[in-house]
Amino acid sequence: MKRTIVVGAGVIGLATAYELKRRGRDVVVLDRGPVGEGASKGNAGWITPSISAPVPAPGLTWTSMKWMLNPDSPLYIAPSAVPHLARWLWRFWRYCNATDFLRGLHATARLNRGTLAAFDQLQKDGVSFDLFRQGLLFVFTGQSYMEKVLHEFDYYKEYGYNVPTPLDRAGVRGLEPLVSDWVTTGFHVKEEYHVRPETLAAGYATAFTALGGEIKTGVTVQGAIRSGDQARGVETSAGPVEGDEIFLAAGAETGLVAGHFGLRLPVEAGKGYSITIENGGPALRQPLYLGEGRIGCTPFKGGVRFAGTMELSGINTVLDPRRMVGIRKGVARYFAKPIGATEGNEWVGMRPLTPDGLPMLGRAPGYRNLYVATGHAMLGVTLAPVTGAAMADLMTGAGSAIDLAPFDPGRFRW
Repeated sequence: MKRTIVVGAGVIGLATAYELKRRGRDVVVLDRGPVGEGASKGNAGWITPSISAPVPAPGLTWTSMKWMLNPDSPLYIAPSAVPHLARWLWRFWRYCNATDFLRGLHATARLNRGTLAAFDQLQKDGVSFDLFRQGLLFVFTGQSYMEKVLHEFDYYKEYGYNVPTPLDRAGVRGLEPLVSDWVTTGFHVKEEYHVRPETLAAGYATAFTALGGEIKTGVTVQGAIRSGDQARGVETSAGPVEGDEIFLAAGAETGLVAGHFGLRLPVEAGKGYSITIENGGPALRQPLYLGEGRIGCTPFKGGVRFAGTMELSGINTVLDPRRMVGIRKGVARYFAKPIGATEGNEWVGMRPLTPDGLPMLGRAPGYRNLYVATGHAMLGVTLAPVTGAAMADLMTGAGSAIDLAPFDPGRFRW
C-alpha cells in the first residue's frame, strides 16, 4: 500500500487526504497547528460557484495603487511590504486584464461544475458538518455597481446558472428586512450553499481518521528527504517522516514548504479578516454580500460572521485593527442597526493567493511524486471537495473528467 504524506490540515489537505484514504492509500497528515486552524477557521464559509472570478481583474492595477493609501479599503497593500512583494505584485498587476480575467473565470467555473453535488454527496457519505442551502443575496447602495456584478453572470450561463433578476428596494427588503435605507437594489442567487467552515474541517478530520487515517499536529516541516526527481519524505520537528508520495497543501505557507524541495512557488498571503458574533447579532435570513463594501455576512446556528478585505502584507497573521474598523464601517452602511465597536470575536487568516488568482493543482515541476494544491484565494471552502477528488484521481491514476491544465503548478516561470 502506498504511503502518502499530506502537509497541511486545512480543508484542502483534509479533503484530499480523505479522498486518498477512500481510494486505498495509507495517509498521514502533518500540520504545525491544530486541525483547520488556518484560513479554514474564520472565513465566511460560502460555497459559491457563481463567484469564481479570479482576484486580478481589469482596472484593479490603478485601483489597488490608490487603495494603498487607505488602510480600510477592500484591497490593501501595506507600503512596508512592497519591497518584498514587488516581483509578485508586478506579475499580479500584469494579470489585471480582460483576456486573463475571462480565461481564469471560465477555468474556475469549469472546475466548479460539480461543487454543489459534491457537498450533497459528502453529507450522504456520512461526513458531518453544518450545511445550509439558503442561497446568497447580493445587496447594493447603487445601481451601476450592481449591474457590473450582475453582468458576470452572463459568463456562467453555460455552467447551468440563470442570470438573476434585479430587485428594487422593496424586493430586497422582502428577502432581508434588516438592511438599511442606503440599500437600493440587489439580486438573489438561489442555488448557493454555505457551511460553518470549522465544522467542515472537523467533519473531514473525523471521517478521515474513522477510515484509519493519521493526523499529527504540532509538527513543523523543517526539510526535505529527496533523491533526484523523487520526494522521499520530510524532516520535521518530530523527526523524519517518509513516504511514497508527498502532497503539499499548507495554504499561504506552501511556498515556504516547497522551498525545502528546491521549488519556487509564487504563493503570497492575501490576508482576510472576520468578526464572529456568537449567540447574537442580526438574525439574517440568508447570507448577504454587501456589494460596494465587498463584505460577506454569514448566519450560523445562533450567530453571524462578517468577513472581508484582502490585505497583502507578507506571510504573517498580524491583526491590523484598522482593517476591523473598515469591516465595521462597511456593515454599518448596509444594516439598520450597526454592530458595536467591540462586539464579536475578531480573526485574521492567510488566504493563499497566486499572481493570476488561480489555484495551483497538480504535480510539482521536476518531480514524479510531489504534488501541490494551493492558491485557492477566497474559494478554499467552495473548491475543497472537487479539489480533493481531482487530486486523488491524479495521484492514484484513476483518471478524472476535470481538466487541471489551467492550474498546472509549473505554469509560472519564477
